[in-house]
Amino acid sequence: MELVVLSGKGGTGKTTIATALAELAQDVVRIDCDVDAPNFYMFYQGNDIEKNEFSGGKKAIIDETLCVKCGKCETVCRFDAIENFNINSFSCEGCGACALVCPEKAITLVDEKTADTFITQLDKGILSRAEMEIGSDGSGKLIMYLRKNGKKFRHDEKFIISDGSPGIGCAVIASITGCDAVLVVTEPTKSGLEDLIRVVTLCEHFGVFTMVCINKFDINEDMSDKIEEFIKEKELILVGKIPYDDTVMKSINELKPIIYYEDSEACKSIKSMWENMKKHIV
Repeated sequence: MELVVLSGKGGTGKTTIATALAELAQDVVRIDCDVDAPNFYMFYQGNDIEKNEFSGGKKAIIDETLCVKCGKCETVCRFDAIENFNINSFSCEGCGACALVCPEKAITLVDEKTADTFITQLDKGILSRAEMEIGSDGSGKLIMYLRKNGKKFRHDEKFIISDGSPGIGCAVIASITGCDAVLVVTEPTKSGLEDLIRVVTLCEHFGVFTMVCINKFDINEDMSDKIEEFIKEKELILVGKIPYDDTVMKSINELKPIIYYEDSEACKSIKSMWENMKKHIV
């Protein structure tokens, strides 16, 4: 079973809930698919047992010893990446048009390092994660690699729990393609409902089994009711409603999953939600 935790926007509590579920599931494979702003790993102590460089694309380079400064490369570049026979690596999209038209074969395409990828051994299970290079774009290819890398350690049909990216972009699509189930974390605000609608529409398009939980539901119960109406209308499964709880902020500051604060109301609600989720996905 591969479960991906999503949200329509940042700040809804997605990672807090993903870490809590991973702890409740215990010996699981964890995958941090939020490659643009990874923080799943911050809640865990572990040892990196595997590290690799990941190349998400290519960039053009000019061999000045071969270049005759004919200017054909600059003319053909649609990204204005070549000026005075120098290539701006930030503007270059690696399309290869310049290399094709160069009469002296002075331009070649080389792999561009996008990120370092890691397999981190935890006390229980492993974490597949990445640290992107400064200025690199969030890559669907990188997320697919992280998922594949994590699955190598999936023995005895272990659970896989992924902390997905917020929104509905390429990173989210790469996170949910081929997964078994999605948990969408939303919040009781107007923007929270609109974002939920977009994420659910995306999951429907890919035919992914979708569950929903409302985080901090009691800060605006009228809006929570509207979200529940939408969930019923779409025939989705509302697996949990988590109350606002100051202890959550304490758990974030202390980098300790919320389920280890036994007196926390959020902890109790998430544990109840997990039992409810298991009825549908285990």
